[in-house]
Amino acid sequence: MSFELPVDPDELKAIVKAHPTPFHMYDESMIRNRARELTAAMNQAGVPEFKNYFAVKALPNPSILKILISEGMGADCSSVAELAIAEMCGLHGEEIMFTSNNTLDAEFAYAAKLGAIINFDDITHVDRYLKNIGVPKVMSCRYNPGDISFDGINESIIGAPHEAKFGMPLDDMLDSYKKMQDAGVSKFGIHTMMLSNERDYTVHLKIASMLFDAAKQINQKLGIKFDFINLGGGIGVAYHPDYSDFDVVAYANGLTKLYDEMNMVALGEPKIVMENGRYITAEAGYVVTSVVNRKKTHKTFVGVDASMSDLMRPGMYSAYHHISVFNKAQDVDRTEEVDVTGSLCENNDKFAINRALPITAIGDILIIHTTGAHGHAMGFQYNGKLRHAEILLDTKGVAKLIRRAENLDDYFMTLTEKGVYHVSAN
Repeated sequence: MSFELPVDPDELKAIVKAHPTPFHMYDESMIRNRARELTAAMNQAGVPEFKNYFAVKALPNPSILKILISEGMGADCSSVAELAIAEMCGLHGEEIMFTSNNTLDAEFAYAAKLGAIINFDDITHVDRYLKNIGVPKVMSCRYNPGDISFDGINESIIGAPHEAKFGMPLDDMLDSYKKMQDAGVSKFGIHTMMLSNERDYTVHLKIASMLFDAAKQINQKLGIKFDFINLGGGIGVAYHPDYSDFDVVAYANGLTKLYDEMNMVALGEPKIVMENGRYITAEAGYVVTSVVNRKKTHKTFVGVDASMSDLMRPGMYSAYHHISVFNKAQDVDRTEEVDVTGSLCENNDKFAINRALPITAIGDILIIHTTGAHGHAMGFQYNGKLRHAEILLDTKGVAKLIRRAENLDDYFMTLTEKGVYHVSAN
């Protein structure tokens, strides 16, 4: 993967002048291209009626979701706010997949009002839904196979299946489908989500085989025909320059072969759907931040005006994000080993540790790459940090503000008692 900016130097300077750093920036053309690549690969391989439900949690902004809807995607939602974003964008009915856990009746009720597909995480939710909400038009269950293990399951992020809080074992799924059958439901799906940022397509095929087998067992015992099989998301991206890209064509061809070998047609010829978020938007995102301090103690620190509240992944998962210094080439004779840090009162507030970068000066602009998923979305306000702006570069390269930066008035808005403060909120 190449780590290039979608704007030339003069354009970036103009954007920074209009929108002071730090901010998140997304490239619409890259988002559209990735969406089209996924759909085209699946369609060309003959994957039945493939559809991706964009995981709204990855980048919850209506401007982004509208782009993906125009590319034929639905929305995968897990909360009231995400459902509201889907509704803002005009989605309803089976264009929305509602997959949640520890779900309140009010959340189920909103999803039901929108006509969303209800994907149950727990058998107790099935009983409560039938009692308090009604009979869904379409229902699905999230499968957790329990004590299995094979290379590719990123347990540090998604958890070992037997310890993960998500999903239900096969016996509970059988009981859940039977309850819904008896209640009059006739349209069913099945779902799992066991991978996160996995770039080896063969691991994804193992998950598909496992889920296809579970669907066959349910069909054999209950006679259920499936409208769709949701393979979850988890397709990985190349965060590091040395990483290879996910082979989406090989995956699509493998899915078609597996679908035929396991005779999924006999289960009602179910559609294949997924819920990728990261794969669609991650590489199209950047955090643009400025150097505000240089500190030399036992090592060299480059302090920037962004912090872990803008991008949690390095501090939370020790995740690698490529960093480039704007307008400075990676010349090995002019580099230094540094930690790139924010200003939070936490030592894990670091975007890079012992990273070789071009020598920086205060005022230099740093670009943190591959931040278009689980970046701004995972922001927080510890230390009173305000969440920053989101900017979309449209297909003509025009920078559009799609979320303004928060100000102090926003931060204090929900207080029931507050005094006068004299810092400008703008």
